[in-house]
Amino acid sequence: MNREVGGTERPRIRVGGLNRMAGAMAVVLVVAHSAPGFAAGDAAHGATVYRQCMICHSLDKNGIGPSHHNVFGRAAGSVANYTYSAALKASNIVWNEATLDQWLANPQALVPGTKMMFSVDNAQDRADVIAFLKEKAGTDLSSAAPSEK
Repeated sequence: MNREVGGTERPRIRVGGLNRMAGAMAVVLVVAHSAPGFAAGDAAHGATVYRQCMICHSLDKNGIGPSHHNVFGRAAGSVANYTYSAALKASNIVWNEATLDQWLANPQALVPGTKMMFSVDNAQDRADVIAFLKEKAGTDLSSAAPSEK
């Protein structure tokens, strides 16, 4: 900040240079923080966490829970040959990072009346499972390692 003083004039403050740069940076930071953000997921660790999910779910077939094959972009409650709760079928949810994160954190809060009761409390574990599903659930399952099927 520079001050110019001349005679009997009041001091003037000149705005420029670094002050404009700081203002621009503040706008960038506000915009960046207003967008939803997710922790970067580690698919390898997600595979380990997903083993808990395999009590009910699989990447390639329905079990106690529906298959996770092609879960990204799929409407909730739409896997063939699986009986969903009325609440989930009526939810109008499409699975993506945000909806899966909310679902894994607390399925009953996202869709009251759903059959799923299991949750993943740790945000990083959720991000890791989501990264794993994103990497493996939409791929040709014949290329997945046997331990990941």
